[in-house]
Amino acid sequence: MGPVGTYLITGATGGIGAAVAELLQEDRHDLILTARSPDRLAGLIKHLGSPVLGQTQAISREQLTGSGSAGSRVTTGSGARAGTPNVRTLALDLTHPRRMEAALAVADLPDRLDGVVHSAGVVELGRIAELEADDWIDQLMVNLVGAAELTRLLLPALRAARGHVVFVNSGSGLRAQPGWAAYAASKHGLRALADALRAEEPSLAVTSVYPGRTASEMQRKVRAQEGEEYDPQAYIQPLTVAKIIVNALETPRDSVVTDITVRHREPPP
Repeated sequence: MGPVGTYLITGATGGIGAAVAELLQEDRHDLILTARSPDRLAGLIKHLGSPVLGQTQAISREQLTGSGSAGSRVTTGSGARAGTPNVRTLALDLTHPRRMEAALAVADLPDRLDGVVHSAGVVELGRIAELEADDWIDQLMVNLVGAAELTRLLLPALRAARGHVVFVNSGSGLRAQPGWAAYAASKHGLRALADALRAEEPSLAVTSVYPGRTASEMQRKVRAQEGEEYDPQAYIQPLTVAKIIVNALETPRDSVVTDITVRHREPPP
């Protein structure tokens, strides 16, 4: 574990986001957790045993498989005890990136951020002949434009700490399959965003992570849209991806992991 820092996580109530939050908290880092639903954020805070609510119960890793989300109104908490990581929440709606600057202006965020993990995401399957404009807009806003705008707004704090930005992408960010056009377009754009940010902001570390299918409520929705059963054991576990992300975040500053592809490994027969 490296020096203690402050990290902001989007989609923190989702499977990967919540698992990243748990691991960073275990390593004593301060956290700012964002998602769409204030109620789900409050539940996550309670399970993490954050001093925000004065709880001591820890979340089990089996519970860290909720859906990814992004949210609407601002809530914050503070009050960490000495030596205890401070965990705060910020309800933020990535579907409305134009409103994000005003939301952050009243959120009293720190002047330095050691890292941002963009793990929020939405998906709506459909062939190009079937997808309507709103299907494209919703996915592009949350998966790409929201991430770009939040990164822009947080750049001063990231620069101050020579921080690290992690984009949780997808295998769809590397190749597009039939029925995945809108989602893949948003994730291909996210890859371009990461590559451009890395070139434009040389003081920052920028990592793109491309997981295969991961056990989550999003995957449950995908399987329903595909007309198939959902078996969480058939996919990568969120905690596995989270460990890879945290390892990248805690890489010594003399190097940076730029791109990571993660695929499900079949169990032995």
